Amino acid sequence: MQTLTEAKLPEIITDLPGPRAKEVLEKDHRYISPSYTRPYPLVMKRGARALIEDVDGNIFLDFNAGVAVAAVGHGNPEIAEVIARQAREFTHICGTDYYYPQMTELAEKLNQVTPGSHLKRVHYSNSGAEAIEGAVKAAIYSTGRSKLIAFRGAFHGRTFGALSLTASRATQRRGFGPQALDVTHVPYANPLRCPLDRRSGESAGKCVVRYIEESLFKTTVPPEDCAAIVVEAVQGEGGYIVPSPDFLPELRRICDEHGIVLILDEVQSGMGKTGKMWAVGHSGVVPDIICMAKAIAGGLPLGVTLARADLMNWHVGAHASTFGGNPVAIAASLKIFELIENGLIDNAAVLGVYLLDRLQEIKEKHSCIADVRGLGLMIGVELVKDRGTMEPWPELRDRVVVDCFHHGLVLLGAGESTIRLSPPLIIERDQADFAVNVIDQAIERCLKQ
Repeated sequence: MQTLTEAKLPEIITDLPGPRAKEVLEKDHRYISPSYTRPYPLVMKRGARALIEDVDGNIFLDFNAGVAVAAVGHGNPEIAEVIARQAREFTHICGTDYYYPQMTELAEKLNQVTPGSHLKRVHYSNSGAEAIEGAVKAAIYSTGRSKLIAFRGAFHGRTFGALSLTASRATQRRGFGPQALDVTHVPYANPLRCPLDRRSGESAGKCVVRYIEESLFKTTVPPEDCAAIVVEAVQGEGGYIVPSPDFLPELRRICDEHGIVLILDEVQSGMGKTGKMWAVGHSGVVPDIICMAKAIAGGLPLGVTLARADLMNWHVGAHASTFGGNPVAIAASLKIFELIENGLIDNAAVLGVYLLDRLQEIKEKHSCIADVRGLGLMIGVELVKDRGTMEPWPELRDRVVVDCFHHGLVLLGAGESTIRLSPPLIIERDQADFAVNVIDQAIERCLKQ
């Protein structure tokens, strides 16, 4: 039996869940909100690099990274050290009411590593949903407009404002009444599944933007009333969908023409995940506002709304957060930037190409795989009942994800029937091979069920 520090690949030593895991599950069912979406009983004890050990000593390869959070892996000693050092100094003094240098240090760093040479201002919060809330408030405040455009399949959070923008699953809205914001959703520029009528030779991106211009702007969302278009550079919960390359440039064009704020949600796709610091970097587009969270502090709560300076020129007291920009979270964030800029983004790009190639090989083997897509280490494998009809097969996807867990690979689903791969940026080639082999075998086993 290998120890977690020695291990490079998984080792399952008990039935799953094991006896200690079962004890935790019993208490969890009694005390924890049933709204959480747990697809299988993983009860974590500790982690190291890209591996997780559960409370029964089973070791798993983590190809989800806490939903794209643990970019530099689990238990990184350098991150632990800066957290401990800052905690010994002070853990909190409200940045809304006082000053501390960590806030401005990270804000200066963010100005340097985000698209555009213009001055940008930062508002700190605790999560991606809060970062989105701040972005929408800044757009409405600065434009004096109230209407918003977002995309079907989008996930921007579950707070009431962010939920108005979210459109990935009906269950996320069911039971919560009317939405708080005036949002119109349009199809995302999905090259595989575009429900709009595309002209001959027209890309999904140009088709969607033409629909906005020729339909929405002339009917329900007059451009002079539209405060912002909110979009993911790669759609996350919607299925790890990479849009056609012209999509973001076309959105930038219509925003420029009509004075609309372009808000990029990089909560899941940022921090090197796609082989560039930000997914929008693949398009060359400079957004007006970028929303960040998840991997930016490696597991500590930190959200960032980074806006063109004139868009955040609001009055004192307009927006604030007690814990936003916590000094311990900022210390972790600064160290994470240092680590990912020192080769990990390049590793994500190289291993991402390798993973896509390997997954394309098993696509040729399994007719239920309709698409393999992604940028860097943000990869989706979409399963269907038939490639001709393209009918999604969520039941198979769910069975495959659970089967992979039982064979030591941690994954989650996304979209209607997509397996998502979002491992830490530190993974190695043999771990990539292990993941592909387990997915391949899991599909074979589940198709026989």
